[in-house]
Amino acid sequence: MTDSMRQVDVGTVALEAYDLEADDVLGGTPKTAELTVTALGGVEVGIWEITPGTVKDVEKDEAFVVLTGEGTITFASGEVVELSPGSLVRLHAGEETVWEVRSTIRKVYVV
Repeated sequence: MTDSMRQVDVGTVALEAYDLEADDVLGGTPKTAELTVTALGGVEVGIWEITPGTVKDVEKDEAFVVLTGEGTITFASGEVVELSPGSLVRLHAGEETVWEVRSTIRKVYVV
């Protein structure tokens, strides 16, 4: 999306696939894709998707809303967050997480 575009359909817009680090995949064969939509004063807004599987991650400062899909985020602290459409989640930089994705998750994020 360019700065001149005002609207994108977050549910159907094509995303750019990228590979996960092999060491980060803990189960299944998850695939990821992303699209940076815009930046506002140094804050990035985009759309991200992951197919079913289990992956580990080290998070950035981020807030996101789940559009589709279901899964669980387990934090190194033991906290568990269930994900489903409409979930609004806050992640903090440096948090170690494990994502268990049961059905393809698509989210809008702000980072």
